[in-house]
Amino acid sequence: MTRVLLLITDLEIGGTPSVVRELAIRLRALGGFEIHVACLASAGPVATQLLAEGIPVTAFEARRSSDLWVVRELADLIERRSIEIVFSFLIHANTIAALASFMANRVRFIQSIQTTQPRPRWHWRLQRLVHRRAEVVVVPSESVADVAQRWSRVPREKIRVISNAIDVADYASITPAPPAKGQPYPIGFIGRLDPIKCVPDLVEAVLYLGGSVHLHIFGDGPERRAIEAAAQRFGVERLVTLHGAVGRPQEALSRIGLLALPSRAEGFGLVLIEAMAARVPVVATDVPGIRNVVKHNETGLLVPSGDARALALAIDQLIRDSQLRATLVEHARQDVERRFAWSSVIQQYRALLERPPEPL
Repeated sequence: MTRVLLLITDLEIGGTPSVVRELAIRLRALGGFEIHVACLASAGPVATQLLAEGIPVTAFEARRSSDLWVVRELADLIERRSIEIVFSFLIHANTIAALASFMANRVRFIQSIQTTQPRPRWHWRLQRLVHRRAEVVVVPSESVADVAQRWSRVPREKIRVISNAIDVADYASITPAPPAKGQPYPIGFIGRLDPIKCVPDLVEAVLYLGGSVHLHIFGDGPERRAIEAAAQRFGVERLVTLHGAVGRPQEALSRIGLLALPSRAEGFGLVLIEAMAARVPVVATDVPGIRNVVKHNETGLLVPSGDARALALAIDQLIRDSQLRATLVEHARQDVERRFAWSSVIQQYRALLERPPEPL
């Protein structure tokens, strides 16, 4: 039995915490792995989900990124649980794991980078140092591999591209919400309300669509007030509803007929494959990470980042052209089954974790 610790910054609702949750559950189901999950911050909703699955979780309760006492706490946990592999996700967890590696002999350390977001730049400078304590750096897309090489100087031979994944069957029963007769078409955004997601661009697109759509925003975060201000500025308050965070993406996907993701950058865009599996058509920006997931005019529509008019035109095209919509939806679901299903992706993780350790 190989004892594996999955370490992440927090376990709030979000793309990377969801990846960690599913990876923990599916590695345990394979057999041969004893899984423990830890987060630097307080326990969040994903911690509750993991505990419900019988997976032990440790929350270190750090309040600031400067709380380096967590390094000793992590080292103690590794020793107490006889951990053999520490697999960390995101820069803060990668850094704490790298520091703890000096106290944990004969433990394998693997890191994961999940973003192509260029700022803050110090994240990438710090990653340039800490990757040296990992035998492998896992990324979800070729776009992340490229920036990890350029901005953090991670050697290409040290990088492993393993796509994020979903269980397609979990989305089989969803029927995208059709518009009620005479009502605006329900479009949606699902994700953390962060400036990098550019949700105000989507609010502006609602203005250009002239009342033909209603935008449902599922998620929470620091950009909420800016989104509300944009809705007021463009005069579309009655066509924009902020629902707050949802526990499961299926809850949101069942209430919309189209998903839009207007981000400036993504490491992958997990919500895209969730929508594609649910047969919800997608419109997104042609930026790193997203373009590794969505194939323009084949599995979705891609538009330039920061162009609200182009976003509105693509949404309008999909709403009006039912044949195009049906074609994209069918191709998208097939592509998810082929490239992003856990049934195949989990075997890549198994091979990584079971192989002999490589020298640092």
